[in-house]
Amino acid sequence: MLRPASGLTPFKSLLSILALAAGLAPATLLAQETYPQRPITLVVPHPPGGSVDGVARIYAEQLGKELGQSVVVENRAGASGMIGAAYVARATPDGYTLYLNASIHAINPLLYKKTIKFDAVKDFTPISELAQGALIFSANPGVPAHNVQELVQVLKAAPQKYSFATTGFGSAGHLAAASFLHENGLSQIPIVLYRGGGPALSDLVGGQVHAMFDPMLSSLPMVRANKLNALAVTGAERSPLLADVPTLREQGQKNFEFYSWYGVWGPAGLPAPVLKKLEAVSARIMASPKVVEQLGGLGFEPSVKDSAAFASFIDAEMKRYQAIIEQAKIEIAQ
Repeated sequence: MLRPASGLTPFKSLLSILALAAGLAPATLLAQETYPQRPITLVVPHPPGGSVDGVARIYAEQLGKELGQSVVVENRAGASGMIGAAYVARATPDGYTLYLNASIHAINPLLYKKTIKFDAVKDFTPISELAQGALIFSANPGVPAHNVQELVQVLKAAPQKYSFATTGFGSAGHLAAASFLHENGLSQIPIVLYRGGGPALSDLVGGQVHAMFDPMLSSLPMVRANKLNALAVTGAERSPLLADVPTLREQGQKNFEFYSWYGVWGPAGLPAPVLKKLEAVSARIMASPKVVEQLGGLGFEPSVKDSAAFASFIDAEMKRYQAIIEQAKIEIAQ
């Protein structure tokens, strides 16, 4: 009969045996089972105030309440989100450093193949997709178009007069714009890169650029203030926040459906007990009526996938993005 070592309960003794068999120190396994025991850092690889930061702060507040530990949002911005991502890729996979980003995480490796300092798939553990949001397709009021069909006609009549804005190279808005222009035979129209939503929206309102695909969080206030005309939304259905604005598909863009999606990752090798706890907690958070309401106010909705489903989704999205990049001939000097 096995007897526990002095000072160990039968449960702890069993954990010790299992830990040794798995090559883990008993203290490590116990820490995983009682996770979390200290504050958690949630890295956001973009500046405060944007759509990723907005989702992160809603999630972090509820994650802290669910786990009984404080969750600190740490903004590590720069290089289209790759500085923060590289930091998390090097972090200890113990669940105390997590990472929340948008779909740009799956786009960057397709554009920065020579300069990216991490593997966006192999260096991370996908925990859960959290939310998604359709984009607003808006135009400066001086553009003589009130819907997508009219805009296409205007652009084709004088393509040299117009340009699109994007808030970041490789962002969902950038790929949506590139896809739209390609599908409508307007690839010659330039897409002007801005470093963030504020400068892009300022120039769009001022007429220096003429149209943009952008998350609702940043563009919706300008639409409501009549500083921009909302021509369409990119989802499969109309948004409750803009019920009178039709989708692109309603306006003849039959295959056009585009979302900015948001998820949470850990470093590669996240222990299974920690992963399972974070999966379950994330699902509960995103089902909370309070969170649903908060996200809805920002133009997002919960879209929860567990680790395996999220990994499959990322793979499918990367293939879709690669096709758009190749069709639109999107390149960046590296």
